[in-house]
Amino acid sequence: MTYDYGATGAERVPIAIIGGSGLYDLDGLEIIEEREIVTPFGAPSAPILIGKLGDRRVAFLPRHGKNHEFNPSQVPYRANIWALKSLGVFWVVTVSAVGSLRADIKPGEFVIPDNIIDKTLKRANTLYDELAVHVGLTRPFHPMLREVLLAAVHDVGVPVHDGGTYVCMEGPAFSTRAESELHRSWGASLIGMTAMPEARLAREAEMCYATIALPTDYDCWHDEEVDVSQVLATLRQNLDNVRRVLRRVIPSIPLEREEECDASRALAFAIMTKPESISELTRNKLGVFLGKYLQT
Repeated sequence: MTYDYGATGAERVPIAIIGGSGLYDLDGLEIIEEREIVTPFGAPSAPILIGKLGDRRVAFLPRHGKNHEFNPSQVPYRANIWALKSLGVFWVVTVSAVGSLRADIKPGEFVIPDNIIDKTLKRANTLYDELAVHVGLTRPFHPMLREVLLAAVHDVGVPVHDGGTYVCMEGPAFSTRAESELHRSWGASLIGMTAMPEARLAREAEMCYATIALPTDYDCWHDEEVDVSQVLATLRQNLDNVRRVLRRVIPSIPLEREEECDASRALAFAIMTKPESISELTRNKLGVFLGKYLQT
């Protein structure tokens, strides 16, 4: 796969970690630079840390900003994906704090979800406002990358659940009891606020995307009263464990198998707009995603 990194000739960064609540840096990452990237969708959540873990080049981006200044509805998801794509990122591992909708998924355990229900209401959910583009999203969390995450969590020894549906709500307030019971009746496993539109945009950008979900407590369907101090303690424990997991994930990602991942071809039959009708302005804005499909 060919990428154009601009006139600088910068070396490609194939892996990105998007950190969730509490994860604002990445232990063990040898920082090479902190890069501010201007995108057609505005600024990303923060300057992107580019570094190395062993021999792997990695980009790190705190989803909510360095100081957690963006609530889930205000995260600049499109700018984040554009910026990462411009670096040559293909493999995207994200971390997300969530609530549990199932008694058997206990706070402190990990979940590698395999599907999403999108209940967001007010977020820009496509990179392609100017075009008709319809990507498939049957498996929003890609199986190839999920396997890597599962193996790493097993290696660390944290209890982990393979699969589960993540309900992504708008927030920033949490669910009502009736909403929580509704989500459980759907067979969902987790409730969170950040997987969408992030997962959809990653697929539109032909990136291989998966999430490590960290339950901090049971959602409000559970009769047990939430103890904020306990939730924070669980979050700290989760973050310690996820740092250990990420140190195993990064060297295990199969960089050589990128072409095998069908996410790398997500746009092949998704672009309905005729190339000749796509303006130069749009080509410049979206060329980082569409360049190989617009060549004449």
